[in-house]
Order: sequence, then C-alpha cells, then structure tokens
Amino acid sequence: MAELFERYLNDHAKRHKKQSSVRNDVRMIEKRLNPLLGKKQVNAVSRQEVKALHSSLEGKPYEANRTLSLLSKVFNYAADELEWIKRSEHPVVGIKRYAEKKRKRYLSEAELARLGDALRKAEQGQLDRLISPYAVAMIRLLVFTGARHGEILSLRWNEVNFERACLELADSKTGEKDIFLPPAALHILSELLRVEGNPFVIVGGKPGSHLVNIKTPWEAIRREADLADVRLHDLRHSFASFGARAGMSLPIIGALLGHRETATTARYAHLSDDPLRSAVESIGSEIAEAMKADGNG
Repeated sequence: MAELFERYLNDHAKRHKKQSSVRNDVRMIEKRLNPLLGKKQVNAVSRQEVKALHSSLEGKPYEANRTLSLLSKVFNYAADELEWIKRSEHPVVGIKRYAEKKRKRYLSEAELARLGDALRKAEQGQLDRLISPYAVAMIRLLVFTGARHGEILSLRWNEVNFERACLELADSKTGEKDIFLPPAALHILSELLRVEGNPFVIVGGKPGSHLVNIKTPWEAIRREADLADVRLHDLRHSFASFGARAGMSLPIIGALLGHRETATTARYAHLSDDPLRSAVESIGSEIAEAMKADGNG
C-alpha cells in the first residue's frame, strides 16, 4: 500500500489536483493511512479494516469521511489506472459515511463590537500574550472579505490589485477567483509592513514564509471577546449574513464568497465588477460600523 499511496500522489494527485488539495492528501496519508495500511499488500486490505479505520474517527465525522473518500480514490486509481485490483475487490465500496452536521454561526453586531475591541487590544499589546500584527491583520481581512482562511494565509503581494480593489487568487479552493475589497480591507493592506524577500502578505516567523499557526492567536482574541464557540470560518458566515440582512440576492452573496455550485451564481462571473464591488462596499461599511462600537454593551 505504501507504494500505491506514493504513486497515487505523484502520478495522479499532483497532476490533477490543486496544490492545497495535494497537501491535504499528503497529510492524511502520512497521518492516517500509511501507518495503518502501508505495509499491507493492496489486495489484502479488508473491508473490516477499512470500517475499523472509519469507526476509529467516529468522533470526528468530517475527518472520518474525508479519510474514507481519499482511500476510495486511491483504490479507484489502483483499479482503473494501474489495474492492480479488480473493481469487485475495492474494500471501500458500500461503507456508509457519517452524517455531517452543518453548523452555521453568525456574529451579531454586539459580538462584532467585542471582536473589534479585542483586536484593538491585541494591536496595542494589551492581551495576556503577544500577538503578531500579521495575525491581527489576517483576522480583520477575514471579517471584511468573507474569504476562506487558507486564501488569506497564503496570499501573496502579487495577488493584491490595489487599482481594482481586489485580490486576484490563482489557486483558491474553487480555482481562479477575485475577492473584492471594501475600503476597510484596502486600508489594512496598505498599512501592513512588507518584508523584503518575502512574497507573502501574512508574514510568518521563518524567512520567506507565511504565518502557519493562526489557531493560538485566534483563541486568545476570541477569549478576550467572549466568543468561545466562534471558529475562523464563522467570520465567513457572518460576512454573508450581513449581505443577506442588507437584502442582497443569494447569487450576489455567492459570487462574493466564490461559490460555484449554481448556474445563477456562475452568471455573475461574466458581469462587470460594479454590482459586486458595490455589494462588498456596503457589507464592509456595515461591519466597520459595528466593529467601531463599544463592545461592552
């Protein structure tokens, strides 16, 4: 199996998947699959072993299902491309996935005000731990753009177009995509210190790298803001909720978030930037107003 995992990554995943997806596959294979199955013959992996692996992650249904899906793709590759096994020998087929509860958490105006207070304290070094200004900037950018945290973490300066007021991403989760920037986000970027020789906006501790650990600073900030149950991804939900409250259509909101599930949303990719820019400026203005408020109320 170790050889199969290696061939799947090198001959299939790296040719057909985005770099971020390949990194996820590598992590999952190294962490979950290779330690358990790496020394086994491909045709010796049993359905019972696969079910046991899936069951061992019952408390993490999302990770359990992603692990099972990746293993299924690896066996598909072994059957269809390498012809090492027959489809009938595929041990993943028919194993039922866990239900994944969709969690939606939105920040209220009062919660955004508390978040704004906590971010200002972090900038002034008033929290119980020192937080990088790049971590603070990243969180602010997530709030004002609705971007995925991976898109901001790996953002490069050559993807920031100040003239168009947008981020021009080449390798987002949904492929190439523009993220429009309200004035508040443009201000954050214009004030952020660039480090010579480092292409990344959110600078990390190692030379030429971007920030890797956003979990620790986020936990300190959300603790200060009394937002213990709020994840970084919930900032994206909150951005969308402000658009919905302002009466914006779902296709417009979907286009701002980079959704590509519906033909209606996709149509907005062919329009001028004007309606999307107007929408993001409106959302940004509402969020900025909320974050300036006193969070003690």
